[in-house]
Amino acid sequence: MQIRLNGKTITTDCRSLSQVIRETEYDPSSLIAEVNFEVVREPLWNETAINEGDQIELLSFVGGG
Repeated sequence: MQIRLNGKTITTDCRSLSQVIRETEYDPSSLIAEVNFEVVREPLWNETAINEGDQIELLSFVGGG
């Protein structure tokens, strides 16, 4: 199926948000996930189904000074 991940269309076999996250280079401990413009909290990543055409944004925060 095709989804949009951070503005790019990709083809994936992932069926849950947690699977999508595992396939990226992002550190889950500093990640905020949004599916179709709704923030999804980490405890719900496993049960959040991914469907054809979904728009997913993964934001990673980096500290600095």
